Amino acid sequence: MKSPDYDGPILEIDQLSISFFTRLREIPAVMDFSVKVMPGEAVGLVGESGCGKSTVALGVMQDLGVNGRVVGGTIKFKGRDLAGLSAEELRDIRGNEIAMIYQEPMASLNPAMKIGKQLAEVPMIHEGISREEATQRALQVVTDVKLPDPKRMLDSYPHQLSGGQQQRIVIAMALMSKPALLILDEPTTALDVTVEAAIVDLVKDLGKKYGTSMLFISHNLGLVLETCDRLCVMYSGEAVETGSIDDVFDKMRHPYTQALFRSIPLPGADKTSRPLKAIPGNFPLPHERPKGCNFGPRCDYFVKGRCDAKAIPMARIAGDDRHTTRCLRHEEIDWDAPLVAEEDKDRTRVGEVVLKMEELKKYYEVSANALFGGGQTKVVKANETLSFEAREGETLAIVGESGCGKSTFAKVLMGLETATDGKILLHGKEIQDIPIEKRGAGTIADVQMVFQNPFDTLNPSMTVGRQIVRALEIFGYGSNDKVRRDRMLTLLDLVKLPRAFADRMPRQLSGGQKQRVGIARAFAGGAKIVVADEPVSALDVSVQAAVTDLLMDIQREEKTTLLFISHDLSIVRYLSDRVMVMYLGHVVEMGTTDQVFAPPYHPYTEALLSAVPIADTSVEKAHIVLEGDIPSAMNPPPGCPFQTRCRWKSEVPGGLCEAEVPPMRTQDGHQIKCHLSEEQLARMEPVIKVAAE
Repeated sequence: MKSPDYDGPILEIDQLSISFFTRLREIPAVMDFSVKVMPGEAVGLVGESGCGKSTVALGVMQDLGVNGRVVGGTIKFKGRDLAGLSAEELRDIRGNEIAMIYQEPMASLNPAMKIGKQLAEVPMIHEGISREEATQRALQVVTDVKLPDPKRMLDSYPHQLSGGQQQRIVIAMALMSKPALLILDEPTTALDVTVEAAIVDLVKDLGKKYGTSMLFISHNLGLVLETCDRLCVMYSGEAVETGSIDDVFDKMRHPYTQALFRSIPLPGADKTSRPLKAIPGNFPLPHERPKGCNFGPRCDYFVKGRCDAKAIPMARIAGDDRHTTRCLRHEEIDWDAPLVAEEDKDRTRVGEVVLKMEELKKYYEVSANALFGGGQTKVVKANETLSFEAREGETLAIVGESGCGKSTFAKVLMGLETATDGKILLHGKEIQDIPIEKRGAGTIADVQMVFQNPFDTLNPSMTVGRQIVRALEIFGYGSNDKVRRDRMLTLLDLVKLPRAFADRMPRQLSGGQKQRVGIARAFAGGAKIVVADEPVSALDVSVQAAVTDLLMDIQREEKTTLLFISHDLSIVRYLSDRVMVMYLGHVVEMGTTDQVFAPPYHPYTEALLSAVPIADTSVEKAHIVLEGDIPSAMNPPPGCPFQTRCRWKSEVPGGLCEAEVPPMRTQDGHQIKCHLSEEQLARMEPVIKVAAE
């Protein structure tokens, strides 16, 4: 049963400490952590991987597993200490009054059970209502989470839904019993930026409708700004700063919070004049934390003998709304001092065209009944007439949602697939029909790739040095092992890893270090073109800045052409020279970064820009949420590929958008594939506006 109305804090965590116990030692995961969530309030919990955010959430759910234990402090829900409840009382609260939404939606869904049955189970178990009533409620909640054709959704299995639809179902499931507290653990990380925008919108609306309090765990400061009222920044198991969004974003009082903001590409950041500043050093392991301030070894304001003398308590900031910091020097530091660029970096000189694509097409034939043969053959049009040039030393960004054809084009370029039609010219030589096994070592070395997930690309049973030497052997570099070993050590210097790492195994490296090894391997043969496929999306923001900076430095030295595939438009704006926007296999817009980020836009680019969360309170954004998912490449819509989701379609007369693929129009090198007239395009307003200081 639900407890009666309660007007105190919904969740009150006071001086919480959680440890995990192994055979060797006690590992303190969370120490002296306090936070309050009031009725109807959304509190964001931010910090890097391993800082203890998810451990706090699991502590609230009382689900710390066999090895985890609360070793100090209390967690109270509506005034009741959760540690004192019986297993039966806890079961009644979980899912009924406290619900949790996880990062990976399929972890919460039963693949063998229809959606309707899974949703109806929640109130039937927790509230004892009839199946009919539960099914009616499921229909209502699926309608609330804005899923198309709710009745069909209830009759579907999870695998028949897209990732964004699955996440909406998980949110619907969490809301089935109208919980007082909703915990969201990175709920949008695996989703496209446009789907993320719709889900964030949805969570905010439903929070208001159901009066639900929220604990929103994220490493994305922009998302927290858009969804939360208050914020708690965590570092190495401790809360280091808490306060209202305005206080923490505009009047930060902890060096770690400041360092986080300096490592993300906000409007105005520029890779040459205002580069990002990565946080020096590495995150401490739980059993190797320094004395005193945990952030001390990485802090610009560290004072020996003072900051490392004893444990540092949270201190109140006078005059602000419940604003606290874990910094001894917060009153002495000049927080408004401008960031001084360490060095002015030269812009990379752009040279001759090294890569040219002409009318490239890549189609796949799929049997309608591929499992047993027979049936009609369908064609998946993954890439439709791609044409572009890339020059020496240039960064060309390729952006778009999942399924738009970005990775397919990369596979054709790498020789993992061959083209259906059109040409790819590398240094004037056609390579579109040469699969990778027939390419010479020189061509393979010239075109290399850095992958999204560094964990999947390294051999776990081979040392770091051996993996780089192996790449050098394949590229035919050097006449003997000594020459190759020297080159391998030089490559470790290039990616700013200690030479001692040559003898380490991949499991001994952090995610950012593994990605650096991947970059060293890609540049082993002196690559002319590097395809970076979401190279920083699996990394923490502080590590992203370091890896992005590294790519830029290597590009300056090696004059490499970088094809940067991403859906994060903030990072694209920061580092690219030109941008190509793809949708359903088509290039819908292309131009310099300044052209693509200022009106006129293709309607799809406009929606993409609106969807990007920006961690800056002075930024105003137009609110454009795309309805529906990307259509299937096996069954694309007639006419313009974007017409099923376009908000401008009604402005084009005579059903032209549904009838014809638009022509590509070009003005000053800026290409847009759209039926809107010049006058209509000229009327477009900027999506992102930065308020005057």
